[in-house]
Amino acid sequence: MELDPQQLGLELGSGAAIGALIGFAAKKLAKLLAVIVGVQLAVFRFLESKGILTVDWNRLTNGLVSTQEKVQDPGWIEPIISSLSIGAGFTGGFLIGFKRG
Repeated sequence: MELDPQQLGLELGSGAAIGALIGFAAKKLAKLLAVIVGVQLAVFRFLESKGILTVDWNRLTNGLVSTQEKVQDPGWIEPIISSLSIGAGFTGGFLIGFKRG
């Protein structure tokens, strides 16, 4: 197995650049989603207090827990390991982009 330093550097650099862009966008999207969910829950509470709406909070919580269980599928690990050089650059760039976002 022969390692080409130029190819390895290109893969790490491109992975880092793409990761930084996605990390920056992910943080902005996470902030927006947090605001939307917060406003939605506040509106639910307000409408529930006025008697306009009845919210089954237990069902709502159970739905979120079942969705979280479906997301925790470990099948995504193998493709990341197979492309470790791109993944390492992507991870570093993602963290930098997420921190600066």
